Amino acid sequence: MRELSGALGWHVHQGYYYLCDTSYPNAEGFLAPYRGERYHLSQWHGEDNAPTTPREFFNTKHSSAQNVIERTFGLLKGRWAILRGKSYYPIYIQCLTIMACCLLHNLINREMTNSELTKDLDEVDSSFATTEGMR
Repeated sequence: MRELSGALGWHVHQGYYYLCDTSYPNAEGFLAPYRGERYHLSQWHGEDNAPTTPREFFNTKHSSAQNVIERTFGLLKGRWAILRGKSYYPIYIQCLTIMACCLLHNLINREMTNSELTKDLDEVDSSFATTEGMR
């Protein structure tokens, strides 16, 4: 995995991780959920469905973090059209573009506290980002 991440220009700093799905192995810098254990948040609703093992507890936290990430990208895609489609820019430029969109999003939220546009966009869910046919 190290050769792959280095070849693609990815560098995971010591103590940090990429959150992955089950198609990736748990390797240095990559955290995937445990296979064969409950994972999706909908499976944890109710008092009788609380995690019973350390692996299930890990999967609940992993799933929760993944949902936050999905909602964040959904919100950013709702605000910035450049993030909605396929990109033909080099990966370095794509990373800078995402960072610029995040910075601008935070600036708008901080400076435009009374904007109706901001309120509408902050309520968008991640389904916007994953629905095919949306432009």
